Amino acid sequence: MKVRIHRLNQIASLSMVAALLLSGCALIPIGKQARLRDPAPGPELRPDAPPEYDILVAHDHQARGDLDDALAAFERALEKDPDSAYIHRKLAMSLIRAGRPAESLEHAERALEIDPEDPRTRVFVGQLYRMQRNVAAAELALLDEESGEPINREAGVLLYQVYMESDRSDQAIDLALWLVDVVDDPIYAYAALAKAYELAEEGAERAIYGEILELHPHHHETLMKLADVQLGENDTEGALQTLKEIEANYPNDMRSVVRLGFLYYETEHFSESASRFETFLASEPGDDEVRFFLGIVRRRMGEDAAAIEVFSAIPEDSEHSAEAHTQLAVLLERRGDFARALEEVEAAVAAKPTRPRELYYATLRAKAGDFDGAVAYLEGLLLKDPDDDELLFNLGVVFSEAKRTQEALEYMERAIEQNPNNASALNYVGYTWAERGDNLDQAEDYIVRALDLRPDDGFIIDSLGWVYYMRARPLFDTGRNEEAKKYLDRALKELLRAQELTGGDPVVSEHLGDTYLLLDQKDRALKNYREAVDLTPREGEQPDLLEKLEALQREIE
Repeated sequence: MKVRIHRLNQIASLSMVAALLLSGCALIPIGKQARLRDPAPGPELRPDAPPEYDILVAHDHQARGDLDDALAAFERALEKDPDSAYIHRKLAMSLIRAGRPAESLEHAERALEIDPEDPRTRVFVGQLYRMQRNVAAAELALLDEESGEPINREAGVLLYQVYMESDRSDQAIDLALWLVDVVDDPIYAYAALAKAYELAEEGAERAIYGEILELHPHHHETLMKLADVQLGENDTEGALQTLKEIEANYPNDMRSVVRLGFLYYETEHFSESASRFETFLASEPGDDEVRFFLGIVRRRMGEDAAAIEVFSAIPEDSEHSAEAHTQLAVLLERRGDFARALEEVEAAVAAKPTRPRELYYATLRAKAGDFDGAVAYLEGLLLKDPDDDELLFNLGVVFSEAKRTQEALEYMERAIEQNPNNASALNYVGYTWAERGDNLDQAEDYIVRALDLRPDDGFIIDSLGWVYYMRARPLFDTGRNEEAKKYLDRALKELLRAQELTGGDPVVSEHLGDTYLLLDQKDRALKNYREAVDLTPREGEQPDLLEKLEALQREIE
């Protein structure tokens, strides 16, 4: 108790000195009392002044940011009263600000030795031990020796942090449960408990957030954390509901609005995604990343004109500029505007050259009518690396676009020689042979090899289905109908899977129509031919589609 009375006297004396200094008066010690001399401040170094004077000088230096002078003043005070726990603690706090943790701990421990019951000193020492990752020492400072519980709430929070940072999840859980019982508003204690459970991987985090929301419905931070947990557990539907609740209750939380937009995009709810991105951009028009993804969403929705408008609004100095130009090139190519598409991909290459963009540039040059320029460009790259199978493949693509199929096949086979695992080249050669009805055994082998490399590629699966269809045709022609039907059943299985994986493709739909027609299922054949037309046939690949559709319509109707 004597220590506590001495401490109170120190505080009262310091308060009096502060009040007098603020009024512009200086102090002259006279025995155990002080009287006013004049309003002018006295000299900083006053060996005869009490330690409180030096403490006050130190505080003044701290307020002005003079850390070295503040330390010197505290040290002068300590020379006058070396057994003051208060001065040791204040000096320790200044030393930690000065980046001198070892000296800080030395004075903090001395303060604790002088006044072991002072909770402020114990918490400060605990903070220093936390910095050292010294869990055992932090526990000695922060826990009551008899009860084993934290000395106060501040100590409990600090020790919880110590346990979390040292991966002691069980002890962190115990501390969080203790905080739930002792704090007035347990919401943050529940949040701490949830984080501790997350560390322990006990799966209780979601339940804890549920408890918090029962106590505090629609609590913003808790809803945010719950959404994080749901996303981490791949509970997309749950995360959507949580983020929608945040949106309804906190409409100005644009971070949650944009998160909801991305989640809707991932679940292919494109209209909902676009709506959230547009709401966000109305508040944050300079966010080019969200604007870029809005363009992607519009493109996925088939709204090419809107997508072009969005991508065109991304400024040249944006980090998304190159990709925006690339997306514009794709959209313009899809419209058949090859000249403008070429301009966009040139801008993309100029902004951020990459190998895929350079190859795309060559392909577009050919489509824009500059076949010789495209070949020369790729051949120039090939001179630097004659064994580059990717360049060989792209040369094959350019020749294929020019209807020079034999030369395209030669480049593709050279690509396969250099890299037997070039799935795209294997698929091209196999499909081309199948289209001609040539080398069907080897065509199937190539396509199966490609499919082993890319098992969920819908276009390679379409190629395999087409090989089976082409195997069936000559069998029907020679009356071997049972064998032919087995191949057609296999073709149908692969083509239906290809249709699902591609999300709808005109060539796949036409192949399905041909297969159903050979199976004499004319209604289904007609349905698929119509789907192929609705999906916008690829010019050059489907020259007979409309003729087949019209002939079958006449036959059925």
